[in-house]
Amino acid sequence: MRLSFKPYISNHLLLLQPYKKLLNRSMINISFPDGAVRQYESGVSAMDIAKSISESLARKVLVAGVNDEVWDLSRPITKDSSLKLFTWNDAEGKNTFWHSSAHLMAEAIEAKFPGVKFWVGPPLEHGFYYDIDLGDNKITEEDLVELEKKMNELAKQNNAYVRTEKAKADAIQYFTTKGDEYKLDLLQNLEDGNITFYTQGNFTDLCRGPHIPNTGFIKAIKLLNIAGAYWKGDEKNKQLTRIYGITFPVQKELDEYLNMLEEAKKRDHRKLGKELSIYTMNDDIGQGLILWMPNGTVIIEELEKLAKQTEEDAGYKRVVTPHIAKENLYLTSGHLPYYADSMFAPMEMDGEKYYLKAMNCPHHHKIFDAEPKSYRDMPYKIAEYGTCYRYEQSGELFGLMRVRCLHMNDAHIYCTKEQFAQEFKAVNDLYLKYFKIFGIEKYVMRLSLHDPEKLGQKYVNEPELWLETEDMVRQVLIEANIPFVEVKGEGAFYGPKIDVQIWSAIGREFTLATNQVDFAQPRSFKLSFTNQNNEPEIPLIIHRAPLGTHERFIGFLLEHYAGKFPVWLAPLQVKILPISDKFLDYAHTIKETLRKAGVRVEIDERQEKIGKKIREAELARVPYMLVVGEKEAAENKLSVRRQGKGDAGQMAVDEFVQNIVEEIFERKPLE
Repeated sequence: MRLSFKPYISNHLLLLQPYKKLLNRSMINISFPDGAVRQYESGVSAMDIAKSISESLARKVLVAGVNDEVWDLSRPITKDSSLKLFTWNDAEGKNTFWHSSAHLMAEAIEAKFPGVKFWVGPPLEHGFYYDIDLGDNKITEEDLVELEKKMNELAKQNNAYVRTEKAKADAIQYFTTKGDEYKLDLLQNLEDGNITFYTQGNFTDLCRGPHIPNTGFIKAIKLLNIAGAYWKGDEKNKQLTRIYGITFPVQKELDEYLNMLEEAKKRDHRKLGKELSIYTMNDDIGQGLILWMPNGTVIIEELEKLAKQTEEDAGYKRVVTPHIAKENLYLTSGHLPYYADSMFAPMEMDGEKYYLKAMNCPHHHKIFDAEPKSYRDMPYKIAEYGTCYRYEQSGELFGLMRVRCLHMNDAHIYCTKEQFAQEFKAVNDLYLKYFKIFGIEKYVMRLSLHDPEKLGQKYVNEPELWLETEDMVRQVLIEANIPFVEVKGEGAFYGPKIDVQIWSAIGREFTLATNQVDFAQPRSFKLSFTNQNNEPEIPLIIHRAPLGTHERFIGFLLEHYAGKFPVWLAPLQVKILPISDKFLDYAHTIKETLRKAGVRVEIDERQEKIGKKIREAELARVPYMLVVGEKEAAENKLSVRRQGKGDAGQMAVDEFVQNIVEEIFERKPLE
């Protein structure tokens, strides 16, 4: 009897197949942000790596950075790579979370409105939106409530976001069958081999991704509002419906955000600007052109006084430049053509083109060049509250934040390379001083760098100077221990810059100002000074605007303070409230005393009850109210009330004058 081992051997070979694959799989190196390097099998996913580090980390991670590209956690990594794991606390994590939420909303919309067509659904700074074509249907506020419920239902299904690669022909066939001309339009600009779809539950979309692992991460949902939006932003195209929403991984964060929104509505600078008679606009004047009313003008003058005093102490000289200039000036500076889209169209005069001034720097360069300079004149610092004009698109105009005429706290420092670090640090110190005065506690500096791939297009083609000046700025920030982040591809065309991001009292983010390095314009304007060796040397230029523009900064301050300005900045600092006409003479005596001391003061002479006078002074955010009646007049005293805090008790006139003058002189912040 012959025994056959073939079946036995065959079965065992089959069992060995997975191990054979494992043995043949190559290993790759994964580098982590802390410098550590670990080996993993080729094909490992970022989620696998997260689990190998910590199960708790794996439960929090949303998306991965692989070689500085943001990837789905499930994508296989097949070569040596750097890896970052992003959670909700990272910008990359939030962006991906909100982009995935837009897809979840789209799934809910498609379930309620079959046949709906989708354009784009990107993440925003806070939340997301999707532009949709509902055909003959209309969406209402009541529909938003239903869609929220549907989104919550779908989120609880824990459906994975599944990435698939498609051939362009298959993608076109899919959306042709679906009848979605908007996605077909997007496909026109995509190359075959780079087309990806994402599916979660019953919804599939053309999307490059990435996405969070599954819908279960989305725990708190709020659809905020409905708006119209022209397809591709072109008013000649069809108007689509835009739905805005926001989501969070926990309900508490959503509740806090909605509370912030409510507070923000109360603090909206447009609302407060009107209520407090700060500024106005008029169609006969034009969009984006601000008319500063007396109260707003007082704030402007106080800010300028602060800036001028501070700059004088720091060695700046003041200059004044015209509002227009010849085309050639901006060709020399390089702003044309780099900046042409943001400038108003030229005017023809005397056979030459003139432009409204969009920036002050070329004018200042001409002032520097007007007289010979030596190393003894360096650093040369000139400052101006210059009026500039920017052509903002109508749809981009927004209260005081985006305007067409702006008044800039501008200055330029012309210095040697050896002086640069000290001068750049001094500018940053100036920011910190202002932050303290205005009670700005949260801030970060954005170090905006060039993009090497766009040299000669978006950026001056001087690669060595770019790297040198970027490193100079970076070292100043590091040595001064100033918090900063680096952002590639956002530098000025002539050099790296710092954009100052600040947060208001309620956590809203604003871009305050900029601090820029310029190595290009000194060359284009042929600027020079005589160095110690009696040789011509090209200066570096620092462009700086610590208080930004009056428009944006006052808009920020209105929201930051909720209209309750500190005493030194308040348009009206004291309101005297006589109980009756019998005490008007005493009130006028107090007014004259305060006026001579430099205090902005008015009397409410109306024949109204004192309670009404107090309420209206409170609503007007007047810091101090002085109630005067029989007792006060007899004892030469004042009954003092502090805005928002009520009765502060009686005080002698001289004592009150001394206290408020000190408060104004020291520019004390709000308590």
